[in-house]
Amino acid sequence: MLFPVSGVECPFWLPPLVAFLISSITTSAGVSGAFLLLPFQMSVLGFTSPSVSPTNLIYNIVAIPGGIYRYMKEDRMAWPLTWVIVIGTLPGVFTGSIIRIKYLPDPKNFKLFIGLVLLYLGGRLLYELTGRSKKGKEQSAAIEKKFQERVNQAKAEGKGRVAGLGEDAIIRTKSVSLRKIEYEFWGETFSFSPAAIFTLSLVVGLIGGIYGIGGGAIIAPFVVAVLGLPVYTVAGAALSGTFITSIAGVLFFEILARTAVGQSADIRPDWLLGAMFGVGGLAGTYVGARIQKFLPELLIRAILGILIISLAIRYIIQFVYA
Repeated sequence: MLFPVSGVECPFWLPPLVAFLISSITTSAGVSGAFLLLPFQMSVLGFTSPSVSPTNLIYNIVAIPGGIYRYMKEDRMAWPLTWVIVIGTLPGVFTGSIIRIKYLPDPKNFKLFIGLVLLYLGGRLLYELTGRSKKGKEQSAAIEKKFQERVNQAKAEGKGRVAGLGEDAIIRTKSVSLRKIEYEFWGETFSFSPAAIFTLSLVVGLIGGIYGIGGGAIIAPFVVAVLGLPVYTVAGAALSGTFITSIAGVLFFEILARTAVGQSADIRPDWLLGAMFGVGGLAGTYVGARIQKFLPELLIRAILGILIISLAIRYIIQFVYA
């Protein structure tokens, strides 16, 4: 099958199958599969033009809505956190998109950038396996354990996933100001600085706009590890931020493709290829969430971390010796 926009030619079943396999594994480790999907497009499919970045964002647009719906249905969306992430990420995505087009059109230089981002993500996954990382997340881990115990109890009693969990399982905003935002979850009050989240989101948006990822894989671990917010309250916000900024990023590339900028560079997203990746990713995220409880978390994160770092080193070496 030929995808005319990107020029990629491959069997029609390959994009959804690869996205399914990648997202099944990465979802089990709690991270998005978009950051591994782009290296596959470049190294295996030979899709190396700047348009690979917005095409990769289309994967997020198709694959993410199911997860957002689930968090909204369970009232586990920290909306103030979500909007701060979105407001910070959007200008970063737009700026990153321009940097990708003007300064990183060369696949060699772009691979170096990918290698550095992957090196961070892989290192982050492996670091979270260490005792030092776990020690700093004791409160968050206690909340997660309590939440999971209540979920298991509700299931054993034949109740729905949300019914029977109690009012404590719902996120409630307590106060919102420019200095501090507070919300309550499971009887505990958590707070964060909007300025800190905005700055982080701006940087992540910049990286995401260049790479072609929404940034949830970078934001979520940082917020959980550094700010101590429970992952059950962060995941929905990070996912929503990734979804909204992915839409904005794809549309921005599409608009630029119709301007003088698009005449000098191949930046138009391949909607068909991206959508096929997204369909596979949508099924994979569901399966990954289902099989997570059957797989040892340490093993999943260790294997994925080593795989990502190996890929990062490969790209960096290719840049040095190309």
